[in-house]
Amino acid sequence: MATGRTHRPATRSRGIPEATVARLPLYLRALTALSERSVPTVSSEELAAAAGVNSAKLRKDFSYLGSYGTRGVGYDVEYLVYQISRELGLTQDWPVVIVGIGNLGAALAGYGGFASRGFRVAALIDADPAMTGKPVAGIPVQHSDDLEKIISEDGVSIGVIATPAGVAQQVCDRLVAAGVTSILNFAPTVLSVPDGVDVRKVDLSIELQILAFHEQRKAGEDTSAEEGPDAGAEAAAAVAPPAPRGATGDTGRKGPDGDVPAVMPA
Repeated sequence: MATGRTHRPATRSRGIPEATVARLPLYLRALTALSERSVPTVSSEELAAAAGVNSAKLRKDFSYLGSYGTRGVGYDVEYLVYQISRELGLTQDWPVVIVGIGNLGAALAGYGGFASRGFRVAALIDADPAMTGKPVAGIPVQHSDDLEKIISEDGVSIGVIATPAGVAQQVCDRLVAAGVTSILNFAPTVLSVPDGVDVRKVDLSIELQILAFHEQRKAGEDTSAEEGPDAGAEAAAAVAPPAPRGATGDTGRKGPDGDVPAVMPA
């Protein structure tokens, strides 16, 4: 079986936009569910609804793959599963190392979706000597001193960082120096990598904060609806600070060109 080190997906060379690449896994997930139900064909509208996009965008995305479907019939589900899997590089073996086997790292090690999607957890790595040899999800943890050797022997090109933020960059540097060219980062920090190395960041706290923002807005809209159309404006006026002196043209300060505004424009 081919490994990730010798075969790379052709998406960039074929000019597929990154936004389209980001949606391909959504289509694949929806198609896989249809395949498991033995559904032979699917229309663009049905597949778009299942993937959470509009049908025009889906048809445009598929045109980059050279797949246009059949009028009145739709798309062949099994063929699309294969086509998208091939485009994403999931028809080959991608050995992955997970560095940092705390609660999150252990949970990732036990995630069953890796193997079914073309990823093989080649090694679990941790800096704690007490973890060395301890089986997690059936895989013995190896010490971080052996990181470079493991990457070389297993031909690893994808690394997962699940360490504390303080050591994530150091781990990243070692992964890159050893030949890893793609990194999935769960550490709550921004990693610096050289050109040619791809980093995808997963930050659960940021996603929760975005959800909290939307919840707050929904709560505000509900309150405004209950209190009447002018309630929001009245509440804003009640807490608004007094207008800066510069707003009336009287700043009390003079510049070479006249009054200096209280707030300089950007």
